Amino acid sequence: MSSGSKHGGGSAAQPGSDKPQVDTSLIDAFGGVRGMVDMTVPGFVFVVVFTVTKGLEVSSYSAFGVTLLLALVRVFRRETLKHAFGGVLGVGISAYIAMKSGKAQDFYLPSMIYGVALGVAYAISAVVRWPLLGVFLGPVLGENMTWRTQNPGRLAAYTKATWVWVALFALRAAILFPLYWAGNVTWLGVAKIGLGVPPWLVAIYLSWLILSKAPPPIKVAAQEEEQPEDSEPGGDEPSGLADEARLQYQPDPDRG
Repeated sequence: MSSGSKHGGGSAAQPGSDKPQVDTSLIDAFGGVRGMVDMTVPGFVFVVVFTVTKGLEVSSYSAFGVTLLLALVRVFRRETLKHAFGGVLGVGISAYIAMKSGKAQDFYLPSMIYGVALGVAYAISAVVRWPLLGVFLGPVLGENMTWRTQNPGRLAAYTKATWVWVALFALRAAILFPLYWAGNVTWLGVAKIGLGVPPWLVAIYLSWLILSKAPPPIKVAAQEEEQPEDSEPGGDEPSGLADEARLQYQPDPDRG
């Protein structure tokens, strides 16, 4: 895939067409398909085992064992380990808290609190005009922080897309916490799964849609490559005057 389609702000255009085409850079930035699996399977295993056995320890150990197995598969396949080991740590903490308190619903509490913290962080970043979506995606899309200092249209788009994620975290909290307080472990687990991948994909799509309508990113690599061309080696005149002189005095190649 060419750099234009791989890092086009979450979109790319086919030659001769003004319609943006979806690419996978945005999904990959949020963990990809394997990230979705790592995010969903442990909670699914916990709620299924607990619903069948009503055993907190066996449910916790089952969820942790599956998470560890997924991480080992990533190690064996030499894939990115960040999401896998993050999942092992998260599930391990969740299982420990649940077994320590004796309440099965506490298995989901750490991730719920983490979601609220993320929602608050995203909201604050949007208010202070440092949207976290831009901070995360800027390096992935090859623009680093140029979107904030040189591209106000993309700053506005990243801010708007960040609010989409704030809404996602708020929706999850509004549904999950009442179920947690009610102590309904099965429905809490089902809701946790249902509010995982589907809304996550919706938020990614809406983010892509917003960014696809924004000005194209200013690539840092492109700026560095153009820099030597803007100045004459060993010359003293400003690059703008040099360009003008070349246009005025360079022979027309079609007449040569």
